[in-house]
Amino acid sequence: MRFPAIPAIWARRGWKSLGVVLSVTIAVYAFMALTHALKGVDFNEVLAAMRLTHPASIALSLALVALSYGSLTLYDQLALRLIGRGDIPYRIAALASFTSYPIAHGTGAVLLVSSSIRYRIYAPHRIGVADVARICFLTGLTFWLGNLTALGLSILYEPEAISRIDHLSPHLNGWIAIAVLAGIVTYVGWTWNGSRLFGRRRWAMPLPSGRNVFLQIGIGLVDLGAAALAMYVLMPAAMDVGVARVIVVFIAATLLGFASHAPAGIGVFDATILVGLGGEHNEQLLAVLLLFRLFYHLTPFVLALALFGAVELHRNIGRRKLSQAG
Repeated sequence: MRFPAIPAIWARRGWKSLGVVLSVTIAVYAFMALTHALKGVDFNEVLAAMRLTHPASIALSLALVALSYGSLTLYDQLALRLIGRGDIPYRIAALASFTSYPIAHGTGAVLLVSSSIRYRIYAPHRIGVADVARICFLTGLTFWLGNLTALGLSILYEPEAISRIDHLSPHLNGWIAIAVLAGIVTYVGWTWNGSRLFGRRRWAMPLPSGRNVFLQIGIGLVDLGAAALAMYVLMPAAMDVGVARVIVVFIAATLLGFASHAPAGIGVFDATILVGLGGEHNEQLLAVLLLFRLFYHLTPFVLALALFGAVELHRNIGRRKLSQAG
């Protein structure tokens, strides 16, 4: 008797186990680094630094957060076009993107929550499970292409910035950046004519090609760049931290937080920022980090929950009215 599915099953389990080990390792290391970074921190000084943040800096940071989330809505809009559903209005794509990302990232169950919310938003527009899976894949691909491109370019510009996190020499980090960018260029060339498929049978879809790959990279760069700058503008001039260094560390913190599967990258994102940008006195940086968390993570999470709840309530009321009328 043959068991052709067993190798595939074990392969999937092996990858899942590796992912769990990686997530736990990142979380443990981040906890140790965060504990060390917070030693001796005077939280009264942190609160004082938050109160002293200039209102103009807060307003600019909020505007950049809005720009980041605005570009995030283009993830779904582009994905819908790529699967042949360009007829879906932008407002629906924006609703699906804005509600799915903050809630999924805030809970840590990114794939499960984002796909469930997208299905609830798109189902009335005749988008089924297979197409929701395609949308999630394409939005994730846009995220990774943008992040890796920004990471490679920023490390190439300032390779010393990442050395405090990965403990490698700037020279070696420069070569890693070149390898990352070379990989992206190779991917662009590999998918250029649109003949590459991802998945099998009814789940199969052509990978974006040519101009669409550059659109994905561009959208990801705007999203990530605006988010990183939203943190940068909150930093007082006395900290004397360059924008390139902030972008490098911010991207690394984002990717490590994502890989840890911790809700909103809690602990992992924060530890990476404190290690990569901090010094002997972390009170000012911690104040910036808390403000950024409030603006970029907590506020959109609450708004997304309220908006999604309002949509579900409106639909339930509509269904009740229809059933009573019938």
